[in-house]
Amino acid sequence: MLKLKRFLEGYRKYFFLGPFFKLLEAIFELIVPLVMASIIDVGIKNNDRQYVINHTLLIIILGICGLGFALTCQYFAAKCAFGFGTSLRRSLYSHINKFSYTELDRLGTASLTTRMVNDSTMAQTGVNMFIRLAVRAPFLIIGAAVMALMLDWKLALIFFAAAPLIAFILYKIMKKTIPMYKKNQKRLDRISMLTKENLEGVRVIRAFSRQDDEIKKYDEACDTLADNYIAVGKLSAILNPVTFMIMNLAIVAVVWFGGFRVDTGALSQGDITAFINYMTQILLAMVVLANLIVTFTKAEASANRINEVFETVPQMNDGSLEPDTAYSENAVEFENVSFGYENTGEKSLENISFTIKKGQTIGIIGGTGSGKSTLAMLISRFYDTDCGNVMLFGRNVRDYKMTSLRKIIGVVPQKSVLTSGTILDNLRWADSSLSENDAVNALKTAQAWEFVNKMPDGINSVVAQGGKNFSGGQKQRLAIARAIASKPDILILDDSMSALDYATDLSLRKAIAQDLKGTTLIVISQRITSIKNSDKIIVLDDGKAVGTGTHSELKSECRVYQEICEAQDTED
Repeated sequence: MLKLKRFLEGYRKYFFLGPFFKLLEAIFELIVPLVMASIIDVGIKNNDRQYVINHTLLIIILGICGLGFALTCQYFAAKCAFGFGTSLRRSLYSHINKFSYTELDRLGTASLTTRMVNDSTMAQTGVNMFIRLAVRAPFLIIGAAVMALMLDWKLALIFFAAAPLIAFILYKIMKKTIPMYKKNQKRLDRISMLTKENLEGVRVIRAFSRQDDEIKKYDEACDTLADNYIAVGKLSAILNPVTFMIMNLAIVAVVWFGGFRVDTGALSQGDITAFINYMTQILLAMVVLANLIVTFTKAEASANRINEVFETVPQMNDGSLEPDTAYSENAVEFENVSFGYENTGEKSLENISFTIKKGQTIGIIGGTGSGKSTLAMLISRFYDTDCGNVMLFGRNVRDYKMTSLRKIIGVVPQKSVLTSGTILDNLRWADSSLSENDAVNALKTAQAWEFVNKMPDGINSVVAQGGKNFSGGQKQRLAIARAIASKPDILILDDSMSALDYATDLSLRKAIAQDLKGTTLIVISQRITSIKNSDKIIVLDDGKAVGTGTHSELKSECRVYQEICEAQDTED
């Protein structure tokens, strides 16, 4: 948690003022037993009604003042904790957005979501509870013990005999529960992952009637988490009864031995009452302290997971150059590029070399898992190569500022992703100042204007979460429109026309060629018809470039390309 203290910046005064007011409340609470003792020893003993009334009013005033201090502390604690939580989440989200795909793959989106939501909330709760109770509980224990010693040090020895027993029980329970809390966070990661997978793949699950299997898998994950929570709960449940039993036995001992002290005149009846009150305060404070330790344990486990994210340094360093498209006639160059995903042990691409001139249309084809999408992600620098260089307009992509690099590249991934809002909002992702007229032109080029124009609100029509109110082909065309709206210098279509019929596919390619003259187009597809008219076609097989040339050249020279053509029954 100490590593996260920087997020208290701007809230430090609340962090210190909260405990200060809680300390005042505790001081007033320690005064109450002394007033009670004086009521018994003076007011009741002397049958002084006015004395009893006056001191009763004093207890009420002390209670009201304590309540005021407590509420003030609550306000400062909430202000500080929520400010801390907001700063933490904002910084965590910003840091995660700096990750390359390598770090995202390593940590996992489900785990990052849990850390963003659950762990940050737990850390926030830890700050809140620290302000409210971390000073009060120890102060009450120490203060009550000191007051008890001042009343009668011999009788106070009963407390010092009970305290180590309670401390030992606390230690044994904490020792067992702390590792279990840490395991619970990891089990929450799995539940988050299963939830994400099931919600995103609900149509596929239903199509294959796998609902029962997925429900069973989810139930097992939840049951495992529940069993662990129950096990922790059982151990924690021992805490209160055992501590109360020890303290109540201590109180019985106080009454028993205190009676003898009263008989000898060493103590008064009021002193015994005050002593019991202090013992009760100690008991309650120790129970609160135990629960506080549990909360801090959870917060510490969550803080460690959050710090793991902050300590994960993005492997990809930002460059310093702005792209200069006039620097070279070569738009894209691969120089002996090899790449493999982390922890797979295999190369997804191996010794790939080719050159793409500005304004050329390049087709990339190959079987499933041949490395087509990986190649596209290296151009956009979503990953860095293991060896070799990827050059854009004559310079290494590592030398460019990432934000500037992404502005000259338009990417339409395999899975079309739309965000909730309007169609126009989605088209303005690359250029927030995009005019409605330019948006319409982009939709026309992408062959999307026909169905958008028929919608009641046109380009201002609402896009549901994930674009669920559009068909697969419509989503692909809207995603293509979004990519070309900013008129990128390089446009990558990563198998993003798979849901289009052949006529729409053909119309789209013609429109792109006509409306985006000068744009370097890279089309990744499994359809021969989508790439056969490209200036150059690169054939990938098992991560290697096994053929490069035009459609006619590859049909006569490349066996892999011939097999694809034969499988699709494609004619010249």
